[in-house]
Amino acid sequence: MQAICWLLWSTVAPDIPRARLDELIAEATVDAYSEEEQRSAFAAVLHEEIETPFQTTVLGVPVTVTAITDAPGTGIAAVCRSGKHRQLIGILDLPLPDPPPAGAEWIAAYRRWNR
Repeated sequence: MQAICWLLWSTVAPDIPRARLDELIAEATVDAYSEEEQRSAFAAVLHEEIETPFQTTVLGVPVTVTAITDAPGTGIAAVCRSGKHRQLIGILDLPLPDPPPAGAEWIAAYRRWNR
């Protein structure tokens, strides 16, 4: 599954050098020491840096991503809406549109950190 998600991401993600991703990781986790603190720090950065709302497609259904949140049991997730329906999708499982929203490089940095 992770390989499929990476393939989806790589088709819409800009070519971000590893050194730049490492800089973003260092920036996000500068004051976080444990793995849980670092994940929480990434959640805050993703919430702030990814420009929402944006449109994408999940399982063939057009959705609007209205926010990025840190949800218990789900982890860092996109809040997706389609009509009256709302669903949390893990940020690493979310197919991004082409072009991706502003701030999407932070998802690439989180993906690299999460490996």
